[in-house]
Amino acid sequence: QVQLVESGGGLVQPGGSLRLSCAASGSTFNIYSMRWYRQAPGKERELVASIRRMEGSTNYADSVKGRFTISRDNSKNTVYLQMNSLKPEDTAVYYCNALLHGSIDYWGQGTQVTVSS
Repeated sequence: QVQLVESGGGLVQPGGSLRLSCAASGSTFNIYSMRWYRQAPGKERELVASIRRMEGSTNYADSVKGRFTISRDNSKNTVYLQMNSLKPEDTAVYYCNALLHGSIDYWGQGTQVTVSS
């Protein structure tokens, strides 16, 4: 099993920045990729960014390309999501997800990000 704990959410003005962290524990050696999802009120959960644990290759949703950066520190079993130039439409609960080899995945509890003036 893998446990995920997110942190770093909060209230920020449009144009501001936040960095989310996701610390993994447990069977972290079996993680294939780490992903950030978000879910806004009344909307479906959407994939924001992903990173492969070993080679570090990344992918982003078109809506965040050029503004968000996903990174990882394997020595700390932590994944980050640096969010710049935030917009009100980025307001959502952000969830960390770990995909293990064998297609089992685990979710964090979520952290609220609110972009508002």
